[in-house]
Amino acid sequence: MNPRAGMLIAAGALVAGTVTVLPASAEASPAAGPEPAVRPVSPLAWKDCGTKAYPKLQCSTLKVPLNHDDPTGRTISLALTRVPHTARNHQGPLLVNPGGPGGSGRGMAGYVAAALPAKVAAQYDVIGFDPRGVGRSEPALNCRPGHFDPVRPDSVPSGAESERAGVERAQAFAKACGEKYADVLPYIDTVSTARDLDAIRAAVGAPKVNYLGYSYGTYLGAVYARLFPDRVRRFALDSVVNPHGVWYEDNIAQDYAFDTRHKDFMAWVARHDADYRLGADPAVVEAAWYRMREELRTAPAGGKVGPGELEDTFLPGGYYNGYWPRLAAAFAAYVNDRDSAPLVKAYEDHGAADSAGENGYSVYTSVQCRDAAWPRDWNVWRKDNWSVHAKAPFSTWNNAWYNAPCAFWPVDSLTPPDVTNDRVPPMLILQATDDAATPYEGGVALHRMVRGSSLVVEQGGGNHGVTLAGNDCMDEHLAAYLATGEVPRGEAGAEADAVCETTPEPKPEPKPQSKPAKTGGGAAETAKAARTASVRGAVPPAGATLHGLLGHVR
Repeated sequence: MNPRAGMLIAAGALVAGTVTVLPASAEASPAAGPEPAVRPVSPLAWKDCGTKAYPKLQCSTLKVPLNHDDPTGRTISLALTRVPHTARNHQGPLLVNPGGPGGSGRGMAGYVAAALPAKVAAQYDVIGFDPRGVGRSEPALNCRPGHFDPVRPDSVPSGAESERAGVERAQAFAKACGEKYADVLPYIDTVSTARDLDAIRAAVGAPKVNYLGYSYGTYLGAVYARLFPDRVRRFALDSVVNPHGVWYEDNIAQDYAFDTRHKDFMAWVARHDADYRLGADPAVVEAAWYRMREELRTAPAGGKVGPGELEDTFLPGGYYNGYWPRLAAAFAAYVNDRDSAPLVKAYEDHGAADSAGENGYSVYTSVQCRDAAWPRDWNVWRKDNWSVHAKAPFSTWNNAWYNAPCAFWPVDSLTPPDVTNDRVPPMLILQATDDAATPYEGGVALHRMVRGSSLVVEQGGGNHGVTLAGNDCMDEHLAAYLATGEVPRGEAGAEADAVCETTPEPKPEPKPQSKPAKTGGGAAETAKAARTASVRGAVPPAGATLHGLLGHVR
């Protein structure tokens, strides 16, 4: 959804050490996987690049072929981070990926190493990486700077003219990508990234790889396992992309799921009417939200937040309910007090795209448009999205325009690999039942496609990313799997092998005590100041760090 997400490594972190890994030129069948990569003569050179939060962090770079089928041709570089193992019992590398596609993974190594139980983390070299095209990997893509500058046209077309403007904007993005990166785009795809994963494995001298992937990272992991089944050791896949819907159908499924999750948020606001004064009936609260949206169409908040930006601001609430209190406070401040400042701040925190976001979106489109076929006839998009919008209006057209460059992409699409697998050790699949970004059906589908896998479910959970985010039960399953390789097994015929209760829903943030104004001011002004301070000054809730790192699939 918002690939700008990512707590990046501190600006002073250095990357050093370069080594080229050259895979064999012949590509075997997907079932057998490509030929083994040639191990480099010397190991990766790691240099300390620790931060205050992660003092043991190390950095390196790895050169890989742009085209893995041309190992002596042009190379590109991948930026890597590592927290090395400290235990005598070394279980090898644990590669971590936050999703996207387009999410920076360099920040994930430190976070995962710190969030896992110390005894488990100490057994692994936890390795994060920026995938090809992302972040500090080179080249880093930015197809059309300023593409998301506010205020964009209303995402919901009001007629033929506004729809034509949206189409032209999508065409302009696709054209810019083709003009700037014509030599690179054919190789920005999931299969190429999976082969990069294997190059990292070879570079660290490991016969097999362990892996923890979130969101799109689950699909990347499934593709790797299909290509290289004999090199899979322990794979944990959290919040699973449905392999059957890559990618057009998966985005349609998201539209319905995000609308449902937005209604969950509206119901939460209604339950806390004493705090937000937006109504005790969810339908009344939702109507207020859409009135706010309509008002912003003609008078954008702060000159920045129109309807599209409003959707961008509230979409993260569909990924993580820890954002709900701040979003609700901004919503209430605008509706009740005509105060747009908290809404603008919420947009700047959750919806605005900086240079990292532009990079992430460029890679997102490059991967998804290349990975699989999209309708090339815009009439198909129009028909499908109006049909879905009628039932799920929250983000359908916003999502359509986000993906619309794929209708005009300058590179032909590939055929996605079948990730059905009966050749790998037991995988651990972790999924929330009410996840909007990667709906529950995806976890069930992959569980059925990978023989011997185990499905652990967070019952009633609506967050995207369910491990290392505050649910002790889910974390215990992950830690036990990484420690021993054992997975839970449910009763015969059961859909899930283990079930965890979801974490409690958030509570409204307490309003800070405000000092009386020296020049007077009534109760309304005091309440307005308190709500604004709550939005700006509250401590991030538990799990926010992980969700700042995840490269969200829209």
